[in-house]
Amino acid sequence: MYKVCCLNPISKKGLALLSDEYELTDVVEDADVILVRSADMHSMEFSPKLKAVARAGAGVNNIPLDKLAELGIPVFNTPGANANAVKELVLAGMLLAARDIVGGIEWVRANAGDPEVGKKAEKAKKAFAGGEIFGKTLGVIGLGAIGKLVVGAAEALGMKVVGYDPFVTPEKAAAISPTMGYTADLKELAAACDYITIHVPAMASTKGMIDADLIAAMKDGVVFLNFSRDTLVNDAAMAAALESGKVARYVTDFANPAVVAMKNAIVIPHLGASTEEAEDNCAAMAVKHIMDYLADGTKVHCVNMKG
Repeated sequence: MYKVCCLNPISKKGLALLSDEYELTDVVEDADVILVRSADMHSMEFSPKLKAVARAGAGVNNIPLDKLAELGIPVFNTPGANANAVKELVLAGMLLAARDIVGGIEWVRANAGDPEVGKKAEKAKKAFAGGEIFGKTLGVIGLGAIGKLVVGAAEALGMKVVGYDPFVTPEKAAAISPTMGYTADLKELAAACDYITIHVPAMASTKGMIDADLIAAMKDGVVFLNFSRDTLVNDAAMAAALESGKVARYVTDFANPAVVAMKNAIVIPHLGASTEEAEDNCAAMAVKHIMDYLADGTKVHCVNMKG
Protein backbone atom coordinates (compact mmCIF):
# COMPACT_ATOMS: atom_id res chain seq x y z
CA MET A 1 0.00 0.00 0.00
CA TYR A 2 1.41 3.37 -1.05
CA LYS A 3 0.75 6.35 1.20
CA VAL A 4 0.08 9.76 -0.37
CA CYS A 5 0.50 13.07 1.47
CA CYS A 6 -1.01 16.26 0.03
CA LEU A 7 0.87 19.40 1.07
CA ASN A 8 -1.94 21.54 -0.37
CA PRO A 9 -5.62 20.85 -0.97
CA ILE A 10 -5.79 18.64 -4.06
CA SER A 11 -8.91 18.16 -6.18
CA LYS A 12 -11.08 15.33 -4.90
CA LYS A 13 -11.81 14.33 -8.49
CA GLY A 14 -8.12 13.82 -9.05
CA LEU A 15 -7.58 11.92 -5.80
CA ALA A 16 -10.53 9.69 -6.62
CA LEU A 17 -8.45 8.27 -9.48
CA LEU A 18 -6.00 6.69 -7.04
CA SER A 19 -6.30 2.92 -7.14
CA ASP A 20 -6.87 0.65 -4.14
CA GLU A 21 -3.11 0.41 -3.78
CA TYR A 22 -3.01 3.98 -2.45
CA GLU A 23 -4.21 5.66 0.73
CA LEU A 24 -3.98 9.24 1.98
CA THR A 25 -1.97 10.27 5.00
CA ASP A 26 -1.46 13.55 6.83
CA VAL A 27 1.97 12.48 8.07
CA VAL A 28 4.50 13.52 5.46
CA GLU A 29 7.25 11.35 7.00
CA ASP A 30 5.12 8.26 6.26
CA ALA A 31 4.46 9.20 2.64
CA ASP A 32 5.63 7.27 -0.39
CA VAL A 33 4.25 10.07 -2.58
CA ILE A 34 3.89 13.82 -2.09
CA LEU A 35 1.31 15.79 -4.08
CA VAL A 36 1.85 19.56 -3.97
CA ARG A 37 0.64 22.77 -5.52
CA SER A 38 2.22 25.95 -4.10
CA ALA A 39 3.70 24.80 -0.77
CA ASP A 40 7.40 25.66 -0.43
CA MET A 41 9.37 22.41 -0.13
CA HIS A 42 12.88 23.86 -0.13
CA SER A 43 13.38 23.63 3.63
CA MET A 44 11.95 20.11 3.92
CA GLU A 45 13.85 17.01 4.87
CA PHE A 46 12.77 13.92 2.96
CA SER A 47 12.03 10.49 4.36
CA PRO A 48 13.81 7.43 2.92
CA LYS A 49 10.30 6.14 2.18
CA LEU A 50 9.59 8.91 -0.34
CA LYS A 51 9.47 7.59 -3.90
CA ALA A 52 8.04 10.44 -5.97
CA VAL A 53 6.73 14.02 -5.91
CA ALA A 54 4.08 15.41 -8.25
CA ARG A 55 3.23 19.07 -8.67
CA ALA A 56 -0.38 19.72 -9.66
CA GLY A 57 0.63 22.56 -11.95
CA ALA A 58 3.43 23.52 -14.31
CA GLY A 59 5.82 25.69 -12.31
CA VAL A 60 8.23 23.84 -10.00
CA ASN A 61 10.22 26.68 -8.44
CA ASN A 62 8.77 25.73 -5.03
CA ILE A 63 10.42 22.29 -5.21
CA PRO A 64 14.14 21.49 -4.63
CA LEU A 65 14.64 19.61 -7.89
CA ASP A 66 18.38 19.00 -7.59
CA LYS A 67 18.16 17.78 -4.00
CA LEU A 68 15.42 15.32 -4.89
CA ALA A 69 17.32 14.15 -7.97
CA GLU A 70 20.34 13.40 -5.78
CA LEU A 71 18.07 11.30 -3.59
CA GLY A 72 16.77 9.45 -6.66
CA ILE A 73 13.27 10.89 -6.27
CA PRO A 74 11.61 11.99 -9.52
CA VAL A 75 9.48 15.14 -9.64
CA PHE A 76 6.59 15.34 -12.07
CA ASN A 77 4.58 18.35 -13.20
CA THR A 78 1.44 18.82 -15.27
CA PRO A 79 2.14 21.23 -18.14
CA GLY A 80 -0.91 22.28 -20.11
CA ALA A 81 -3.46 20.99 -17.61
CA ASN A 82 -4.29 24.52 -16.45
CA ALA A 83 -3.50 26.31 -19.71
CA ASN A 84 -7.07 27.16 -20.64
CA ALA A 85 -7.75 28.70 -17.23
CA VAL A 86 -4.71 30.98 -17.55
CA LYS A 87 -5.60 31.85 -21.14
CA GLU A 88 -9.06 33.00 -20.10
CA LEU A 89 -7.64 35.21 -17.35
CA VAL A 90 -5.18 36.75 -19.82
CA LEU A 91 -8.15 37.74 -21.98
CA ALA A 92 -9.91 39.15 -18.91
CA GLY A 93 -6.76 41.09 -18.04
CA MET A 94 -6.60 42.68 -21.47
CA LEU A 95 -10.24 43.73 -21.25
CA LEU A 96 -9.78 45.13 -17.74
CA ALA A 97 -6.85 47.18 -19.00
CA ALA A 98 -8.48 48.33 -22.23
CA ARG A 99 -11.44 49.87 -20.44
CA ASP A 100 -11.31 51.05 -16.84
CA ILE A 101 -13.87 48.50 -15.73
CA VAL A 102 -12.46 48.29 -12.21
CA GLY A 103 -12.56 52.07 -11.80
CA GLY A 104 -16.12 52.18 -13.09
CA ILE A 105 -17.28 49.50 -10.67
CA GLU A 106 -15.57 51.28 -7.78
CA TRP A 107 -17.30 54.56 -8.75
CA VAL A 108 -20.71 52.86 -8.71
CA ARG A 109 -20.04 51.34 -5.30
CA ALA A 110 -18.84 54.67 -3.92
CA ASN A 111 -22.09 56.30 -5.10
CA ALA A 112 -24.41 53.43 -4.18
CA GLY A 113 -26.36 55.54 -1.70
CA ASP A 114 -27.13 58.33 -4.18
CA PRO A 115 -30.72 58.13 -5.51
CA GLU A 116 -29.46 59.88 -8.66
CA VAL A 117 -26.70 57.32 -9.23
CA GLY A 118 -28.07 56.21 -12.61
CA LYS A 119 -28.27 59.73 -13.98
CA LYS A 120 -24.88 60.74 -12.62
CA ALA A 121 -23.31 57.56 -14.02
CA GLU A 122 -24.08 58.82 -17.54
CA LYS A 123 -21.79 61.79 -16.92
CA ALA A 124 -19.16 59.89 -14.91
CA LYS A 125 -18.71 57.06 -17.41
CA LYS A 126 -16.51 59.10 -19.76
CA ALA A 127 -13.66 58.73 -17.29
CA PHE A 128 -13.80 54.95 -17.59
CA ALA A 129 -14.56 54.53 -21.31
CA GLY A 130 -11.23 53.29 -22.66
CA GLY A 131 -10.80 51.51 -25.98
CA GLU A 132 -11.23 48.16 -27.71
CA ILE A 133 -8.79 45.31 -28.21
CA PHE A 134 -10.13 44.52 -31.69
CA GLY A 135 -7.50 45.40 -34.29
CA LYS A 136 -4.76 45.92 -31.72
CA THR A 137 -1.48 43.98 -31.78
CA LEU A 138 -0.66 41.51 -29.01
CA GLY A 139 2.86 40.29 -28.38
CA VAL A 140 3.11 36.80 -26.88
CA ILE A 141 6.43 36.01 -25.23
CA GLY A 142 6.62 32.24 -24.92
CA LEU A 143 4.69 29.93 -27.22
CA GLY A 144 4.23 26.92 -24.97
CA ALA A 145 1.00 25.37 -23.73
CA ILE A 146 -0.48 28.66 -22.51
CA GLY A 147 1.07 31.01 -25.05
CA LYS A 148 -0.25 29.17 -28.07
CA LEU A 149 -3.78 29.14 -26.62
CA VAL A 150 -3.54 32.89 -26.05
CA VAL A 151 -2.49 33.33 -29.69
CA GLY A 152 -5.58 31.53 -30.98
CA ALA A 153 -7.96 33.30 -28.61
CA ALA A 154 -6.58 36.75 -29.36
CA GLU A 155 -6.78 36.20 -33.10
CA ALA A 156 -10.37 34.97 -32.71
CA LEU A 157 -11.15 38.31 -31.04
CA GLY A 158 -9.75 40.21 -34.01
CA MET A 159 -6.30 41.01 -32.67
CA LYS A 160 -3.06 40.80 -34.60
CA VAL A 161 -0.45 38.68 -32.87
CA VAL A 162 3.34 38.65 -32.83
CA GLY A 163 5.04 35.68 -31.16
CA TYR A 164 8.49 35.21 -29.68
CA ASP A 165 10.08 32.07 -28.33
CA PRO A 166 13.79 31.19 -28.69
CA PHE A 167 12.92 27.49 -28.47
CA VAL A 168 10.35 27.56 -31.27
CA THR A 169 11.39 27.56 -34.92
CA PRO A 170 9.59 29.74 -37.47
CA GLU A 171 8.10 26.54 -38.90
CA LYS A 172 6.66 25.51 -35.53
CA ALA A 173 5.40 29.05 -34.99
CA ALA A 174 3.57 28.89 -38.32
CA ALA A 175 1.98 25.62 -37.21
CA ILE A 176 0.61 27.39 -34.12
CA SER A 177 -0.95 30.04 -36.36
CA PRO A 178 -0.16 30.78 -40.01
CA THR A 179 -1.35 34.37 -39.50
CA MET A 180 0.78 35.07 -36.43
CA GLY A 181 3.82 37.21 -36.97
CA TYR A 182 6.99 35.63 -35.58
CA THR A 183 10.22 37.31 -34.53
CA ALA A 184 13.46 36.12 -33.01
CA ASP A 185 14.11 39.66 -31.73
CA LEU A 186 12.37 40.50 -28.45
CA LYS A 187 12.87 44.23 -28.94
CA GLU A 188 11.21 43.99 -32.34
CA LEU A 189 8.16 42.46 -30.68
CA ALA A 190 8.22 45.16 -27.99
CA ALA A 191 8.18 47.96 -30.54
CA ALA A 192 5.31 46.48 -32.56
CA CYS A 193 2.73 45.69 -29.88
CA ASP A 194 -0.06 47.49 -28.06
CA TYR A 195 -0.37 44.65 -25.54
CA ILE A 196 2.33 42.22 -24.43
CA THR A 197 1.83 39.03 -22.40
CA ILE A 198 4.57 36.78 -21.06
CA HIS A 199 4.40 33.00 -20.66
CA VAL A 200 7.83 31.63 -19.79
CA PRO A 201 9.12 29.63 -16.79
CA ALA A 202 10.84 31.29 -13.85
CA MET A 203 14.53 30.42 -14.11
CA ALA A 204 17.82 32.15 -13.47
CA SER A 205 17.99 33.04 -17.17
CA THR A 206 14.53 34.66 -17.21
CA LYS A 207 14.70 36.53 -13.90
CA GLY A 208 14.15 40.24 -14.53
CA MET A 209 14.07 39.79 -18.32
CA ILE A 210 11.45 42.54 -18.55
CA ASP A 211 13.84 45.30 -17.60
CA ALA A 212 14.26 49.03 -18.24
CA ASP A 213 16.06 48.39 -21.52
CA LEU A 214 13.27 46.24 -22.95
CA ILE A 215 10.55 48.54 -21.62
CA ALA A 216 12.27 51.47 -23.37
CA ALA A 217 11.83 49.60 -26.67
CA MET A 218 8.07 49.26 -26.15
CA LYS A 219 5.38 51.50 -27.60
CA ASP A 220 4.31 54.43 -25.48
CA GLY A 221 1.12 53.47 -23.64
CA VAL A 222 1.66 49.72 -23.91
CA VAL A 223 -0.22 47.32 -21.64
CA PHE A 224 1.92 44.57 -20.11
CA LEU A 225 0.41 41.38 -18.69
CA ASN A 226 2.22 38.93 -16.42
CA PHE A 227 0.46 35.67 -15.57
CA SER A 228 3.69 33.63 -15.35
CA ARG A 229 5.83 34.67 -12.37
CA ASP A 230 6.56 38.01 -10.67
CA THR A 231 10.32 37.46 -10.86
CA LEU A 232 10.26 37.85 -14.65
CA VAL A 233 9.64 41.59 -14.31
CA ASN A 234 12.01 44.12 -12.79
CA ASP A 235 9.69 45.84 -10.33
CA ALA A 236 11.63 49.11 -10.15
CA ALA A 237 11.72 49.44 -13.93
CA MET A 238 8.01 48.70 -14.23
CA ALA A 239 7.10 51.17 -11.48
CA ALA A 240 9.06 53.91 -13.23
CA ALA A 241 7.44 53.10 -16.58
CA LEU A 242 3.95 53.24 -15.07
CA GLU A 243 4.73 56.53 -13.34
CA SER A 244 5.93 58.11 -16.59
CA GLY A 245 3.08 56.69 -18.66
CA LYS A 246 5.41 54.65 -20.87
CA VAL A 247 3.41 51.63 -19.70
CA ALA A 248 -0.29 52.46 -19.42
CA ARG A 249 -1.24 49.42 -17.38
CA TYR A 250 0.55 46.54 -15.74
CA VAL A 251 -1.74 43.56 -15.19
CA THR A 252 -0.18 40.96 -12.93
CA ASP A 253 -1.39 37.85 -11.14
CA PHE A 254 1.29 38.21 -8.45
CA ALA A 255 0.88 40.53 -5.50
CA ASN A 256 3.96 41.76 -3.69
CA PRO A 257 4.63 44.97 -1.72
CA ALA A 258 6.22 46.70 -4.71
CA VAL A 259 3.51 45.82 -7.22
CA VAL A 260 0.52 46.74 -5.07
CA ALA A 261 1.96 50.24 -4.65
CA MET A 262 2.42 50.82 -8.38
CA LYS A 263 0.41 53.44 -10.20
CA ASN A 264 -1.99 51.95 -12.78
CA ALA A 265 -1.26 48.37 -11.84
CA ILE A 266 -4.11 45.86 -11.86
CA VAL A 267 -3.07 43.23 -9.33
CA ILE A 268 -4.95 39.92 -9.26
CA PRO A 269 -4.46 37.48 -6.34
CA HIS A 270 -2.87 34.60 -8.29
CA LEU A 271 -6.10 33.35 -9.86
CA GLY A 272 -4.53 32.14 -13.12
CA ALA A 273 -4.95 28.41 -12.57
CA SER A 274 -7.52 28.69 -9.81
CA THR A 275 -10.57 27.28 -11.52
CA GLU A 276 -12.37 24.10 -10.56
CA GLU A 277 -11.68 22.64 -13.99
CA ALA A 278 -7.97 23.45 -13.92
CA GLU A 279 -7.51 22.02 -10.44
CA ASP A 280 -9.31 18.83 -11.50
CA ASN A 281 -7.17 18.52 -14.63
CA CYS A 282 -3.90 19.13 -12.79
CA ALA A 283 -4.72 16.68 -10.02
CA ALA A 284 -5.81 14.00 -12.47
CA MET A 285 -2.60 14.34 -14.49
CA ALA A 286 -0.42 14.35 -11.37
CA VAL A 287 -2.10 11.21 -10.04
CA LYS A 288 -1.70 9.46 -13.39
CA HIS A 289 2.01 10.31 -13.54
CA ILE A 290 2.55 8.92 -10.04
CA MET A 291 0.66 5.67 -10.65
CA ASP A 292 2.37 5.09 -14.00
CA TYR A 293 5.78 5.63 -12.44
CA LEU A 294 5.20 3.36 -9.45
CA ALA A 295 3.62 0.69 -11.68
CA ASP A 296 6.35 0.38 -14.29
CA GLY A 297 8.87 3.20 -13.95
CA THR A 298 7.32 5.38 -16.67
CA LYS A 299 8.47 8.99 -16.34
CA VAL A 300 6.13 11.38 -18.15
CA HIS A 301 6.79 15.08 -17.51
CA CYS A 302 9.59 14.30 -15.07
CA VAL A 303 11.43 17.59 -14.56
CA ASN A 304 14.52 16.61 -12.55
CA MET A 305 15.67 13.24 -13.91
CA LYS A 306 16.06 11.70 -17.34
CA GLY A 307 13.74 8.87 -18.29
